[in-house]
Amino acid sequence: MLGAIIGDIIGSRFERFNYKGKDFELFHESCKMTDDSILTLAVADAYMNKKDYASTIKEYGRENPLAGYGGSFVGWLDSPESKPYNSWGNGSAMRVSALAWLIDDMAILMYEAKRSAEVTHNHPEGIKGAQAIAAAVLLARSKKDKAFIKDYIEKEFGYNLDRTVKSLVENYEFDVSCQGSVPEAIICFLESIDFEDCIRTAISIGGDSDTIASMSGAIAEAYYGNISSVLEEYVFEKIGASEKFIKVVTQFNDSLIKE
Repeated sequence: MLGAIIGDIIGSRFERFNYKGKDFELFHESCKMTDDSILTLAVADAYMNKKDYASTIKEYGRENPLAGYGGSFVGWLDSPESKPYNSWGNGSAMRVSALAWLIDDMAILMYEAKRSAEVTHNHPEGIKGAQAIAAAVLLARSKKDKAFIKDYIEKEFGYNLDRTVKSLVENYEFDVSCQGSVPEAIICFLESIDFEDCIRTAISIGGDSDTIASMSGAIAEAYYGNISSVLEEYVFEKIGASEKFIKVVTQFNDSLIKE
């Protein structure tokens, strides 16, 4: 889960100011947690504590109103009801990664990923995007190699993962849909050589940088398993402003240790 949050924080300053390269300063004073991190923590909290996904996501969103949510999501937050709005946006995929650490069975994970997505993103593409990221994270932490992960995601979800990062850097444009950002995030992971390189690669293609780096970082953490202490300290510095966030991360880490 920290991989997703790190990707979000580092990518936050590039979302509307894309940088088509990997040679950027990793830490910057303008970096911050955005909706990707906050809603990732919300989904983790909901699953670990057997809460309703919709009400927990709405709770976190309302408590953190300036996190950069999409317009439709803001409308959902403001509504007294919690009906889904048929979104195919990548909000469902950006928040799902914790489930793939807390659940070992792929069938159960696909069920929970769907449940976490469809409270807002009940469009088939919104659900598929969340399931694809969750599946990739579970496969990565299960020590499957990149060829296996690529083949599995292509067969199960129908995404084209044959493009290269080079082609994305040259041609990719801003796209907040699952179908237009989830495959790209996975491609960035597949071409990366370590965790930090994955974050830099994800940002280098442009587009919705914080979300792509968050999704890609989630898979990279599971695959490489060696986030540096410097990166961990950096993300905890950002999370530490909220006792609630720290409590969720601590419970999450304790859950993994107990396993």
